[in-house]
Amino acid sequence: MTTTRTPASVIRRYDPHRRDRIIDACLDVIAEVGVVGTSHRRVAEAADVPLGSMTYHFSGMHELLHEAFDRFAHTVSDQFERRMAGADDEPAAKAALAQSIIGDIFSDQRDMVLTHELYTAAARDPSFRDITNAWMGRSRRVLEQHFDPVTARILDALIEGLTIHRALDIGPQDDRIVDDAIARVVTAADPSDWRVPATDVRMTPTEPGDTQ
Repeated sequence: MTTTRTPASVIRRYDPHRRDRIIDACLDVIAEVGVVGTSHRRVAEAADVPLGSMTYHFSGMHELLHEAFDRFAHTVSDQFERRMAGADDEPAAKAALAQSIIGDIFSDQRDMVLTHELYTAAARDPSFRDITNAWMGRSRRVLEQHFDPVTARILDALIEGLTIHRALDIGPQDDRIVDDAIARVVTAADPSDWRVPATDVRMTPTEPGDTQ
């Protein structure tokens, strides 16, 4: 009895997940060598697909990069939404937000590099800004389930700043700073608790009889 082996090329011809695999491989390549070092050949090798598959599934490198970054942004957004979904009151929302900053965002080198590569791409090429804009919009909508829209926008910016500082600071991190920063933003959002800094003369009300 003889066994006939099917050529590897025939076996691999039916590959319904090839496009998805190429997108995932593109993110791996970007994380390793950056956008500037990403090429069709490198991605094809990482995805273990023929080079011709690149132009079959994508019109060019720009389309591939755009889809890869969009997938990454949605992955991070989904993780953030899951983290915040468990909060049923403001204290729980603040705790979930702090945990997201401390433990979720930039949890590894890969996520940090991909985020900054996306920011750089969007800074250089406005056609990538629909990804960053949609990402910010999703984050704010999640935050608006727990905070007013203005506070949500400020907290979204706070997340960006704190995560970048924590990722790039070579010194030890004090997680209490994250809790304190969130508390200050949320407290300041309450008009009844607003206090004008005593050193800010421009905003200090003038007493009767005072001269300017």
